[in-house]
Amino acid sequence: MNTDWSVIATFMPQLLNGAKMTLFITLVGLSGGMVVGAIAGLMRTYGNWLLNYTAMVYIEVIRGTPIVVQVMFLYFALPVLASIRIDPLTAAMIAIIVNAGAYIAEIVRGSLQSISRGLAEAGLALGLPRWKVLVHIVGPLAFRRLIPPLGNQFIISLKDTSLFIVIGVSELTRTGQEIMAANFRAVEIWSAIAVMYLIMTGSLTLMLRFIERRMKIL
Repeated sequence: MNTDWSVIATFMPQLLNGAKMTLFITLVGLSGGMVVGAIAGLMRTYGNWLLNYTAMVYIEVIRGTPIVVQVMFLYFALPVLASIRIDPLTAAMIAIIVNAGAYIAEIVRGSLQSISRGLAEAGLALGLPRWKVLVHIVGPLAFRRLIPPLGNQFIISLKDTSLFIVIGVSELTRTGQEIMAANFRAVEIWSAIAVMYLIMTGSLTLMLRFIERRMKIL
């Protein structure tokens, strides 16, 4: 079959709508994931044995299972177990929050533990409460160091949204599949989708590199 690249322009509005949905799921999911990850990371680093163990179980369970299984559990199994039914978009966003949160928690923990204990002890010796030492001394230094791995997780989560095709979320990959099924222009449509993902991940990479330079990571 001959290729006809002009069909990309014809279906570009639909593809852009799919890309917008992909970005929306990613932004909402990562915003929640950063909150969950920060809390779990702090629990792992500074919590008592119960908080530490709770966070560890959460992290290991989520990291040990694929995100596609997690979203299918939310969408298909949760209504059976707890009579809670959620729509596909909500299930997708919760899956990103829960999944990204587990990985971000380990990034936060590693960044906090990479800071010399001497700095924290010096702050405590000056009479600062532990929370002020964390906010004003350890936190800013740790934040600089977590930017590169955090950026990698952002890119991974963005690409993971393509897996939500299994529950019918109209993100970019699902939109492309529907278009391709109607006109069988697989080469043109999937090429356009690949380029759009590259543009999104490339833009995110450039933005994170800019932040790294501005922060002057140690």
